[in-house]
Amino acid sequence: MYSTHALEHRSSRPARWLRNHRLRFTLWIAVIEAVLVIFHVLSWWAVVLLAALAVGVWWYAGRRSRSDVLREGSWIAAASQLLVTMVPVVLVVATTVAIAVVALLALGALIILFTERR
Repeated sequence: MYSTHALEHRSSRPARWLRNHRLRFTLWIAVIEAVLVIFHVLSWWAVVLLAALAVGVWWYAGRRSRSDVLREGSWIAAASQLLVTMVPVVLVVATTVAIAVVALLALGALIILFTERR
């Protein structure tokens, strides 16, 4: 039986599994924490502190670690926390776009109302 997947030497089975699924883990962790931030269960400043800690752990320990599991785990933690810190920015942009759309619709309705002659 032949496989097209290359086996990474000197990596453990859990590390390879984490590497294959790290984007999925990162996104799910970020979505769950984003919901908690939106509903004010978690403070955004606490998320910023967690992001700084997670990036620090990845920067100083994860990148240089001989353990693939620690390297992948710290990457997942740092990336998910950084994604969560973007929640307020996305909310501000979405709110601004929604307000602009409502204002344009109102302006269009006013133009139709004032230009109609009967």
